[in-house]
Amino acid sequence: MIVSASYKTDIPAFYGRWFLNRLAEGHCRVVNPYGGRSHRVDLTRAAVDGFLFWTKNLEPFEAALEVVSEAGFPFVVQHSATALPAALERSVPHWERQVAAMRRVRGQWGPRAVVWRYDPIAVTDATPPAWHRETFARLAGALEGVTDEVTVSFLQPYRKTARNLAAAGIAWRDPEAEEKRDLLAELATVAAGHGMDLTLCTQPDLLDAAGAAPARCVDAARLSDVAGRPLRAREKGNRPGCLCAESRDIGGYDSCPHGCVYCYAVSSRALAQRRFAAHDPDGEFLFARGPDNRKQVG
Repeated sequence: MIVSASYKTDIPAFYGRWFLNRLAEGHCRVVNPYGGRSHRVDLTRAAVDGFLFWTKNLEPFEAALEVVSEAGFPFVVQHSATALPAALERSVPHWERQVAAMRRVRGQWGPRAVVWRYDPIAVTDATPPAWHRETFARLAGALEGVTDEVTVSFLQPYRKTARNLAAAGIAWRDPEAEEKRDLLAELATVAAGHGMDLTLCTQPDLLDAAGAAPARCVDAARLSDVAGRPLRAREKGNRPGCLCAESRDIGGYDSCPHGCVYCYAVSSRALAQRRFAAHDPDGEFLFARGPDNRKQVG
């Protein structure tokens, strides 16, 4: 079993102590956001083939990576770094610190242990396509030799995303497919010039862009390379076009206090802040069970 920690929240940035406590205990409990039932997830070495860590701020978790590695678990870090303005990403570290953290992972565990995510590509008044061309090129240059893959996706117009952007007063647009393809082709060329493949996360209608390939964010082959042995996991994407390997996610929606306005996993920043404030690092659950555990929709 591959364990994802977590595409629903930033465990490395905010919940690292909880993760290490659960790893030591050998299990955690996760609430199904759609039905409210809880499930026990085995975190023992016998049950877990490897971990996938998703983050915008790895620094608080770097010591935890040592613990994970020493316990014999291979891992891959999916690290987002976009250099988006603070109006869109309120509390993430400066991109140079993010790059430095990825560089340290590469130095200790190799280039297969870290994937750069330039995600999402948000086209706003402050970040038009020309801004993304310039910014992507700057980050790709800084990350040359650090990783062999950069995963991108365009901001999806989910209802709650559009609502939160509007509430923040951010003017944005969803470009036409042809404009997206043209930008992807340019970014893929830049990525290749810095030794990276550009992969596109779950937007198959754009895959005819030159140089773009479908992403496998939960990638059993990459984990196998890190582990030095073959790991088997069937393909089981969580939405159309997703090629991820089967995994168990141990995070929870509406629990990340980063405050990124575009985030699909947080419909209410106030709720996320309440859950983070009430978090018990010694508990089985990421946050206490109660009426707030239901996934926020809309």
